Parts: sequence; structure tokens; C-alpha cells
Amino acid sequence: MRKFSKALGILGIAGTLLVACNNKGNESTTAGAGTSGEGTVELSDLNIAYINTDSVINNYQYFKDKSSEISEKGKRYESELSNRAKGFEQEVANFQQSAQNMTPNQSRAKQEDLMKKERNLVTYRDNLMQELSADEANLYNEVYDKIQEFLKGYAEENNLEMILSYTRGGGVWYAHEALDVTTSVTKGLNDAYSSSSKDASSTTDTTSAE
Repeated sequence: MRKFSKALGILGIAGTLLVACNNKGNESTTAGAGTSGEGTVELSDLNIAYINTDSVINNYQYFKDKSSEISEKGKRYESELSNRAKGFEQEVANFQQSAQNMTPNQSRAKQEDLMKKERNLVTYRDNLMQELSADEANLYNEVYDKIQEFLKGYAEENNLEMILSYTRGGGVWYAHEALDVTTSVTKGLNDAYSSSSKDASSTTDTTSAE
């Protein structure tokens, strides 16, 4: 795939570019004196592409599936928490109606019991929220790892020295559309995920048949 034009200075690669420029200038003024040092990249040989990170993640089917699972889990937790809260509210209402028939000691004991239940309910709610937040953070870490691993192979296949991450307000403020490989990378990720899902399904069916 040769649609990637050879680009100049898209990001903060000034150090590498400066070395290349200096080497090239030295060659021009002292022809035949020597060659540039090994490990430097000539500007004319630098192939760069970029992906819109948000777009890749949001259109990555693996991310969609796992996000849906977390969302469903959140709905279950919300329903369970709502039921517990309603039960607690009913218990409070019952106490308010019967408090006048209680002795002071009974009333005080019931109030302390209700306060303890309220604290437990708040703690339970906070634990659920923390679990869901952890699930979401773990998912993003996993997705970033998968994308990074995929891009290694993608760069090798397409002869790219660098693939930049483009996000609004990020380090890249402008990049030519010809360097955008977002669609190609997203398709590759989804194809790989679809293939792995089919393999897993096939293995499960074979195991079940046995």
C-alpha cells in the first residue's frame, strides 16, 4: 500500500529531522568526506501515517461488545440497588408509623439499626460504582494493548516508520488526509476479532459435541 506520502515534520520529531538535515548538509559541503551515521532516518525515506484514536476505539467491535457487557452489568446493579433502597425506605416509613407505640429504648435501638443499614447501603452503592469504574478502566487498557500490538504488524506490512495518534486537542494539530489509515486499521482490528471469535465458537461447539 503506497498511498502514504512521504511527510515532513508532522509531530515533535524535530530531533531526528535535525540530525538528518545536518548530515545531509555536511555531505553537500564536504562531498566524499564520509557518510551519515548509522541509525538516522533520511527525510525522503520517512513514511508516516496516523489514526484517529477515538474513532478506532469506538468502532472496534471488541470494544463495543465489552462495553455492552459492562453496561448490562451496570443495569443489573442499578436494579438491585434500587430494590434495596426501596426496601430501606419502606422500613423507615414503617418505623415512623409505629414509633409512637415504642418505648424510648426500642425507638433508639431501631434508629441506630436504620442508620447502620443506611451506611451499609451507601457502602454497597460505592462498591458497585468502583467495580464498574474498574471494569471500564481495564477495558480501555486492554483495548489500547490490542491496538498497539496490531499496529506493530500493520506498520511492518505497510512499510511505515511511525503511526501517530490523532485526537482533538492532542499533539497533532494537522495531518494530511492521505496519511489517515483509521478506516484500514479499524477494519483490520475487526477482521482479527471476528476471526478469533469464530475460532473460539468453533472450539466450544467441538468440545460440546464430545
